[in-house]
Amino acid sequence: MIFCTVRTAADLPPRPSTPRPDPLFIVSSEKDHTQANIQATLIRSRLRKVPRFKTMFSNLIHYPRYSLYWSKSDPVPPFISREWKGHKEKHREALQQLTTTDASFQMPKEVYEDPEVTGKNRYKYFERPFLPFFQQMPFNVVYAVSKAEPYTFPPTSTKHLSIPSKSTVGTQTDYRDADVQTDPYSPEYVVCQDSIPELLTLATLTWGRGLPAGQAEVEMIERARKKRAWEATLPALSDTSQFEKRRKMMNEMERKEWAFREQEIEKLQEIRLEVLKELLRKREENQNEVNMKHLNARWSKLQEGKEAKMAKIQRTHVSTIRKLVGKRKNIEGKLERRNIIKDYSDYASQVYGPLSRLGCFPDNNSEDFVVKNYYLNTYEGLVELESCLPDFVTQPRIRAPKPKVITTKAGFLKRTARLDYELAEVHKALLDKKNKVLEAKKPPRFLQRNPIPQPRLPTPTLEMTSNEEEEIEMAVIYLQKLLRGRVVQNMMFEGKEKRLELIQELRTCHALQEDEKLVKKAEKQVTLALQRQRNLHEHKVSLVENHLAGLEGRALADMFDFLSKELVRLQEERRIHAFVMLAERQRRVREAEESGRRQVEKQRLREEDEIFKEVVKVHHSTISSYLEDIILNTEANTAEEQARAEIEKMAEKINDIAYEMESRRTYLQSEEIVAELVYSFLIPEVQKYFVKEKVRNAQRKHILAAHQIIHSYTESMVQKRLTEGEQDEASNAAMLLEKETQNENNS
Repeated sequence: MIFCTVRTAADLPPRPSTPRPDPLFIVSSEKDHTQANIQATLIRSRLRKVPRFKTMFSNLIHYPRYSLYWSKSDPVPPFISREWKGHKEKHREALQQLTTTDASFQMPKEVYEDPEVTGKNRYKYFERPFLPFFQQMPFNVVYAVSKAEPYTFPPTSTKHLSIPSKSTVGTQTDYRDADVQTDPYSPEYVVCQDSIPELLTLATLTWGRGLPAGQAEVEMIERARKKRAWEATLPALSDTSQFEKRRKMMNEMERKEWAFREQEIEKLQEIRLEVLKELLRKREENQNEVNMKHLNARWSKLQEGKEAKMAKIQRTHVSTIRKLVGKRKNIEGKLERRNIIKDYSDYASQVYGPLSRLGCFPDNNSEDFVVKNYYLNTYEGLVELESCLPDFVTQPRIRAPKPKVITTKAGFLKRTARLDYELAEVHKALLDKKNKVLEAKKPPRFLQRNPIPQPRLPTPTLEMTSNEEEEIEMAVIYLQKLLRGRVVQNMMFEGKEKRLELIQELRTCHALQEDEKLVKKAEKQVTLALQRQRNLHEHKVSLVENHLAGLEGRALADMFDFLSKELVRLQEERRIHAFVMLAERQRRVREAEESGRRQVEKQRLREEDEIFKEVVKVHHSTISSYLEDIILNTEANTAEEQARAEIEKMAEKINDIAYEMESRRTYLQSEEIVAELVYSFLIPEVQKYFVKEKVRNAQRKHILAAHQIIHSYTESMVQKRLTEGEQDEASNAAMLLEKETQNENNS
């Protein structure tokens, strides 16, 4: 930092209306330039928010709406240096400019200081120098740094500057190539008179919207050609005789267009249905994957928890058993001294096999004593060892096992087969007994009374009432002492019999006579011979027992291995079967749900098709009714106009004729016309009245006869019903008669 004190501004007296200026003026330095460069690098304007279309409207943290990307566009061009130019660099640039303008001026030679790489500045060359933001880039991304060509100064000897033959101009734009990409060039065209080229019918197709043409566009062009050919075959509108033919052709074409439109709608519906099926399938697969991941994670977590609990329970069980065994060894809780002889004589004691739980780890650094073998630890050694082995080791010859014969020639079971069968039955019985689950004790339905155990009888005690009883008790105690002493004597005698040889061996040490020594020597030789024979016999017996134990152990190991593997296989098989059952059940449930959804979707599609058909029918009916109304109205209007015109013409003719007849008519002719009018209006009415009277009189005869018959019948029926007590029907008949009479009167 460079500080300069400006005295002129501080020495001036401050004005009352302006604030006092700062007497210190700080000039920017390399540190300020570095801070400004860092701030310009870390500005947030370089970060661009790019929305994610799948989660554009999400408010969840793990599904953000947008992503932040570092923009590569730099407002500062790359050819502008970002390094700090101090006073020395500015002085050097001024000298370089002076050499370019004045050829006589000589550039002073730069004297470089000794960097002292092997001296005090050695630590600076241990790693690459860190230039802060030499190329503006984010911290977590390292791009390939562009190789900038070194700047070459112009030669100082030339008087005139050399003009390069070529120059490269760099341009900078705010747009990318993809943003300014235009459509293919379409030249201007001129259409001749009275000509409509077919190519102009494709003017609506643009690049990206129909161009380049595909199968759908080709089919559309073919349909347009067919429609133009059909329009050319239509009769002219001016030809009224071909009007009906034109209407039929247009109706047929309209039906074809509607059928084609229905086919297109069906295709679109099928495509949408396929897309919907694909989306549903993908969603179901994704959901299945997510469910399986959750299930596996949950299962593994539960398994880990289960294993941890089992291990904890096992450790607790072992420690508890160990404590119980230790307590049982010393029930009375007495403190015992350490028996060193016993510890060193017992190879299972803490001296030879210390326990790690007591803080002793004898196996530390045991890998130092491991024998490293070249033939077992290296690949070359294994290859060499394998080459030394015979062929039957590397290429085993397996023969098919022969079926085991368990019956004799006579057809009876062998003893070994019978023993195997009995062992299998015993094993099955043991497994049944082991796997037998104890039934839980059912709680009592009613309250029961717990029995109270009887108290223990007290220990009897004798109360001495006389001296005789005391003497008897003392005699009994003395007898007990004698018996106990005899027991000890018997024990000592038994110990003596067991260690008789040792006692005799001790006695031989005190034999002093020669005869006794000879006898003892002979006995010693006999004893050694017997010992050798016994040792040989014991060695043979031990070899036989070891061989038998090895065979038994091998058979038991194979059997236990087979049983353990079978148990694991059965458990895995049951677990896999359970998973298969769960998966099958889930598949059936999903198939049922999917079938329900499909049925609903099909029902909805059928309803939409019916609605569309009904709408089309309504449109057709409205169009046809509208056209019929228009045609009928036009026909009625034209007919009315024609009728009015004809009536007007007829009225004019009749008026002319009437006026002409009026001018020629006499008095007698007028009287005759009046008489004819009266006859034509009055006489027909009178005749009509007479005819009605005749018809009424003719009908009245029959009506009167019917009335008489009905009255006689009703009177007889009324009398009968009155006798029987049915007066309601008589009233109904009277009402019927009244109604008939009213009808007759009305008629």
